[in-house]
Amino acid sequence: MNRISTTFDQLKAQGRKALVPYVTAGFPFADITPALMHGMVEAGADVIELGVPFSDPMADGPVIQKAGEKALSLGIGMAQVLDHVREFRKRNSTTPVVLMGYANPVERYDQVHGAGAFVRDAAAAGVDGVLVVDYPPEECEAFAASLRAHGMDLIFLLAPTSTDERMAQVARVASGYVYYVSLKGVTGSGALDTSAVEQMLPRIRQHVQIPVGVGFGIRDAATAQAIGKVADAVVIGTRIIQLIEDQPHEKVVAITVDFLRGVRKALDA
Repeated sequence: MNRISTTFDQLKAQGRKALVPYVTAGFPFADITPALMHGMVEAGADVIELGVPFSDPMADGPVIQKAGEKALSLGIGMAQVLDHVREFRKRNSTTPVVLMGYANPVERYDQVHGAGAFVRDAAAAGVDGVLVVDYPPEECEAFAASLRAHGMDLIFLLAPTSTDERMAQVARVASGYVYYVSLKGVTGSGALDTSAVEQMLPRIRQHVQIPVGVGFGIRDAATAQAIGKVADAVVIGTRIIQLIEDQPHEKVVAITVDFLRGVRKALDA
Protein backbone atom coordinates (compact mmCIF):
# COMPACT_ATOMS: atom_id res chain seq x y z
CA MET A 1 0.00 0.00 0.00
CA ASN A 2 1.24 3.47 -0.80
CA ARG A 3 0.96 6.61 1.33
CA ILE A 4 -2.27 7.84 -0.32
CA SER A 5 -4.32 4.68 0.30
CA THR A 6 -2.81 4.31 3.78
CA THR A 7 -3.80 7.88 4.65
CA PHE A 8 -7.37 7.53 3.39
CA ASP A 9 -7.79 4.18 5.16
CA GLN A 10 -6.60 5.70 8.45
CA LEU A 11 -8.92 8.70 8.07
CA LYS A 12 -11.88 6.46 7.27
CA ALA A 13 -11.20 4.39 10.37
CA GLN A 14 -11.17 7.61 12.42
CA GLY A 15 -14.33 8.96 10.76
CA ARG A 16 -12.41 11.99 9.50
CA LYS A 17 -12.09 13.74 6.13
CA ALA A 18 -8.87 14.53 4.30
CA LEU A 19 -7.69 18.13 4.12
CA VAL A 20 -5.77 18.61 0.86
CA PRO A 21 -4.17 22.04 0.43
CA TYR A 22 -2.74 23.04 -2.95
CA VAL A 23 0.16 25.42 -3.47
CA THR A 24 2.13 26.28 -6.59
CA ALA A 25 5.71 25.04 -6.18
CA GLY A 26 8.18 27.92 -5.90
CA PHE A 27 5.55 30.51 -5.05
CA PRO A 28 5.73 33.17 -3.75
CA PHE A 29 9.47 32.55 -3.20
CA ALA A 30 11.68 30.01 -4.95
CA ASP A 31 12.93 28.45 -1.71
CA ILE A 32 9.75 28.53 0.42
CA THR A 33 7.98 25.35 -0.70
CA PRO A 34 9.50 22.67 1.60
CA ALA A 35 8.94 24.87 4.69
CA LEU A 36 5.40 25.63 3.50
CA MET A 37 4.70 21.91 3.06
CA HIS A 38 5.89 21.18 6.60
CA GLY A 39 3.72 24.02 7.91
CA MET A 40 0.66 22.66 6.14
CA VAL A 41 1.19 19.23 7.71
CA GLU A 42 1.60 20.86 11.13
CA ALA A 43 -1.74 22.66 10.53
CA GLY A 44 -3.53 19.37 9.78
CA ALA A 45 -3.07 18.70 6.08
CA ASP A 46 -3.43 15.01 5.16
CA VAL A 47 -2.29 15.18 1.53
CA ILE A 48 -0.37 17.99 -0.22
CA GLU A 49 -1.04 18.92 -3.84
CA LEU A 50 1.95 20.67 -5.36
CA GLY A 51 1.29 22.62 -8.54
CA VAL A 52 3.92 22.31 -11.27
CA PRO A 53 4.28 25.76 -12.87
CA PHE A 54 3.36 25.87 -16.56
CA SER A 55 3.04 28.75 -19.02
CA ASP A 56 -0.44 27.81 -20.32
CA PRO A 57 -2.48 26.41 -17.41
CA MET A 58 -5.90 26.20 -19.07
CA ALA A 59 -7.82 24.85 -16.06
CA ASP A 60 -6.52 27.48 -13.67
CA GLY A 61 -8.05 30.85 -12.91
CA PRO A 62 -6.12 34.14 -12.80
CA VAL A 63 -4.87 33.68 -9.22
CA ILE A 64 -3.12 30.36 -9.84
CA GLN A 65 -2.04 31.42 -13.34
CA LYS A 66 -0.28 34.41 -11.82
CA ALA A 67 1.34 32.20 -9.18
CA GLY A 68 2.62 29.90 -11.93
CA GLU A 69 4.04 32.83 -13.89
CA LYS A 70 5.84 34.11 -10.80
CA ALA A 71 7.28 30.66 -10.06
CA LEU A 72 8.44 30.27 -13.67
CA SER A 73 10.11 33.69 -13.50
CA LEU A 74 11.99 32.44 -10.41
CA GLY A 75 13.33 29.47 -12.40
CA ILE A 76 11.00 26.78 -11.07
CA GLY A 77 10.48 23.84 -13.43
CA MET A 78 9.86 20.13 -12.94
CA ALA A 79 13.43 19.47 -11.75
CA GLN A 80 13.08 22.10 -9.00
CA VAL A 81 9.64 20.75 -8.01
CA LEU A 82 11.16 17.29 -7.51
CA ASP A 83 13.93 18.92 -5.46
CA HIS A 84 11.26 20.45 -3.20
CA VAL A 85 9.72 17.02 -2.63
CA ARG A 86 13.14 15.48 -1.89
CA GLU A 87 13.83 18.21 0.66
CA PHE A 88 10.39 17.69 2.28
CA ARG A 89 10.99 13.93 2.51
CA LYS A 90 14.12 14.45 4.62
CA ARG A 91 11.81 15.18 7.57
CA ASN A 92 8.47 13.72 6.51
CA SER A 93 8.12 10.16 5.26
CA THR A 94 4.37 9.74 5.74
CA THR A 95 2.36 12.64 4.22
CA PRO A 96 1.35 11.94 0.60
CA VAL A 97 2.49 14.43 -2.04
CA VAL A 98 0.63 14.76 -5.34
CA LEU A 99 2.00 16.72 -8.28
CA MET A 100 -0.72 18.58 -10.16
CA GLY A 101 -0.09 20.07 -13.56
CA TYR A 102 -0.09 19.61 -17.30
CA ALA A 103 1.29 17.18 -19.86
CA ASN A 104 3.91 19.53 -21.28
CA PRO A 105 6.27 19.68 -18.25
CA VAL A 106 6.03 15.89 -17.79
CA GLU A 107 6.82 15.16 -21.44
CA ARG A 108 9.51 17.85 -21.61
CA TYR A 109 11.22 16.26 -18.59
CA ASP A 110 11.36 12.94 -20.44
CA GLN A 111 12.70 14.65 -23.58
CA VAL A 112 15.55 16.16 -21.57
CA HIS A 113 16.32 13.25 -19.23
CA GLY A 114 15.29 10.22 -21.30
CA ALA A 115 12.18 8.09 -21.73
CA GLY A 116 10.59 7.15 -18.41
CA ALA A 117 12.73 9.62 -16.47
CA PHE A 118 9.80 11.52 -14.97
CA VAL A 119 8.19 8.44 -13.41
CA ARG A 120 11.55 7.13 -12.17
CA ASP A 121 12.69 10.46 -10.69
CA ALA A 122 9.30 11.37 -9.21
CA ALA A 123 9.16 8.03 -7.39
CA ALA A 124 12.74 8.43 -6.17
CA ALA A 125 11.96 11.95 -4.89
CA GLY A 126 9.01 10.68 -2.84
CA VAL A 127 6.02 11.66 -4.99
CA ASP A 128 2.88 9.58 -4.34
CA GLY A 129 0.50 10.67 -7.07
CA VAL A 130 0.28 12.66 -10.28
CA LEU A 131 -2.68 14.61 -11.61
CA VAL A 132 -2.16 15.65 -15.24
CA VAL A 133 -5.07 17.91 -16.14
CA ASP A 134 -4.86 17.38 -19.90
CA TYR A 135 -4.32 13.59 -19.96
CA PRO A 136 -7.63 11.90 -20.90
CA PRO A 137 -8.07 8.47 -19.29
CA GLU A 138 -8.41 6.62 -22.59
CA GLU A 139 -4.92 7.77 -23.66
CA CYS A 140 -2.84 7.11 -20.58
CA GLU A 141 -3.26 3.51 -19.49
CA ALA A 142 0.44 2.85 -20.10
CA PHE A 143 1.39 5.94 -18.07
CA ALA A 144 -0.93 4.83 -15.25
CA ALA A 145 0.60 1.35 -15.27
CA SER A 146 4.11 2.80 -15.17
CA LEU A 147 3.21 5.00 -12.20
CA ARG A 148 1.60 2.07 -10.37
CA ALA A 149 4.70 -0.05 -10.99
CA HIS A 150 6.65 2.67 -9.15
CA GLY A 151 4.13 2.88 -6.28
CA MET A 152 2.42 6.06 -7.50
CA ASP A 153 -1.20 6.86 -8.33
CA LEU A 154 -2.65 8.58 -11.39
CA ILE A 155 -5.41 10.91 -10.25
CA PHE A 156 -8.13 12.28 -12.52
CA LEU A 157 -10.53 15.18 -12.54
CA LEU A 158 -14.28 14.74 -12.87
CA ALA A 159 -16.59 17.68 -13.52
CA PRO A 160 -20.30 18.56 -13.30
CA THR A 161 -20.43 17.82 -17.04
CA SER A 162 -18.86 14.33 -16.75
CA THR A 163 -21.04 11.61 -18.26
CA ASP A 164 -21.50 8.14 -16.77
CA GLU A 165 -19.34 6.82 -19.60
CA ARG A 166 -16.51 9.22 -18.69
CA MET A 167 -16.77 8.27 -15.02
CA ALA A 168 -16.48 4.60 -15.95
CA GLN A 169 -13.40 5.36 -18.11
CA VAL A 170 -11.77 7.23 -15.23
CA ALA A 171 -12.63 4.43 -12.79
CA ARG A 172 -10.72 1.94 -14.97
CA VAL A 173 -7.38 3.78 -14.76
CA ALA A 174 -7.55 6.05 -11.70
CA SER A 175 -6.05 5.15 -8.36
CA GLY A 176 -5.49 6.99 -5.07
CA TYR A 177 -8.49 9.28 -5.29
CA VAL A 178 -10.46 11.22 -7.88
CA TYR A 179 -10.81 14.97 -7.77
CA TYR A 180 -14.30 16.30 -8.44
CA VAL A 181 -14.22 19.84 -9.81
CA SER A 182 -17.30 21.32 -8.15
CA LEU A 183 -17.73 24.20 -10.61
CA LYS A 184 -17.94 24.65 -14.35
CA GLY A 185 -14.99 26.87 -15.13
CA VAL A 186 -11.49 27.44 -13.82
CA THR A 187 -9.97 27.32 -10.33
CA GLY A 188 -11.19 30.00 -7.95
CA SER A 189 -14.26 30.87 -10.01
CA GLY A 190 -17.84 31.26 -8.87
CA ALA A 191 -19.73 30.42 -5.73
CA LEU A 192 -19.91 26.84 -4.56
CA ASP A 193 -23.30 25.12 -4.75
CA THR A 194 -23.02 22.49 -2.04
CA SER A 195 -26.40 20.94 -2.88
CA ALA A 196 -25.24 20.29 -6.45
CA VAL A 197 -22.13 18.58 -5.07
CA GLU A 198 -24.29 16.47 -2.75
CA GLN A 199 -26.36 15.32 -5.73
CA MET A 200 -23.34 14.51 -7.89
CA LEU A 201 -21.27 12.45 -5.47
CA PRO A 202 -23.61 9.41 -5.31
CA ARG A 203 -23.50 9.30 -9.14
CA ILE A 204 -19.69 9.35 -9.10
CA ARG A 205 -19.59 6.63 -6.44
CA GLN A 206 -21.68 4.31 -8.61
CA HIS A 207 -18.61 4.10 -10.86
CA VAL A 208 -15.63 5.05 -8.71
CA GLN A 209 -14.64 2.86 -5.75
CA ILE A 210 -11.73 5.03 -4.54
CA PRO A 211 -12.10 8.18 -2.38
CA VAL A 212 -13.57 11.33 -3.92
CA GLY A 213 -12.09 14.74 -3.15
CA VAL A 214 -13.84 17.99 -4.02
CA GLY A 215 -12.16 21.24 -4.98
CA PHE A 216 -12.57 24.51 -6.94
CA GLY A 217 -14.57 27.09 -4.98
CA ILE A 218 -13.79 26.03 -1.38
CA ARG A 219 -12.60 29.24 0.23
CA ASP A 220 -13.13 29.01 3.98
CA ALA A 221 -13.86 26.79 6.96
CA ALA A 222 -17.64 26.88 6.44
CA THR A 223 -17.58 25.69 2.82
CA ALA A 224 -14.94 23.09 3.70
CA GLN A 225 -17.16 21.78 6.49
CA ALA A 226 -20.21 21.59 4.20
CA ILE A 227 -18.29 19.69 1.51
CA GLY A 228 -16.62 17.47 4.12
CA LYS A 229 -20.05 16.12 5.06
CA VAL A 230 -20.40 14.47 1.63
CA ALA A 231 -16.86 14.11 0.20
CA ASP A 232 -13.87 12.08 1.37
CA ALA A 233 -11.48 15.00 0.93
CA VAL A 234 -11.60 18.77 0.63
CA VAL A 235 -9.11 20.52 -1.69
CA ILE A 236 -8.24 24.20 -1.15
CA GLY A 237 -5.87 26.06 -3.46
CA THR A 238 -6.81 29.49 -4.77
CA ARG A 239 -7.59 30.92 -1.32
CA ILE A 240 -4.16 29.91 0.02
CA ILE A 241 -2.43 31.50 -2.98
CA GLN A 242 -4.39 34.72 -2.41
CA LEU A 243 -3.46 34.81 1.26
CA ILE A 244 0.28 34.48 0.64
CA GLU A 245 0.84 36.22 -2.71
CA ASP A 246 1.86 39.62 -1.28
CA GLN A 247 3.34 38.49 2.02
CA PRO A 248 6.98 38.87 3.06
CA HIS A 249 8.99 35.66 3.19
CA GLU A 250 8.88 35.36 6.98
CA LYS A 251 5.06 35.48 7.13
CA VAL A 252 4.10 33.04 4.36
CA VAL A 253 4.21 29.83 6.41
CA ALA A 254 2.55 31.31 9.52
CA ILE A 255 -0.37 32.77 7.53
CA THR A 256 -0.94 29.44 5.76
CA VAL A 257 -0.78 27.48 9.02
CA ASP A 258 -3.26 29.84 10.70
CA PHE A 259 -5.75 29.55 7.83
CA LEU A 260 -5.51 25.76 7.52
CA ARG A 261 -5.87 25.24 11.28
CA GLY A 262 -9.28 26.91 11.07
CA VAL A 263 -10.29 24.69 8.17
CA ARG A 264 -9.05 21.55 9.94
CA LYS A 265 -11.01 22.45 13.07
CA ALA A 266 -14.21 22.93 11.03
CA LEU A 267 -13.69 19.64 9.17
CA ASP A 268 -13.25 17.76 12.45
CA ALA A 269 -16.19 19.46 14.19
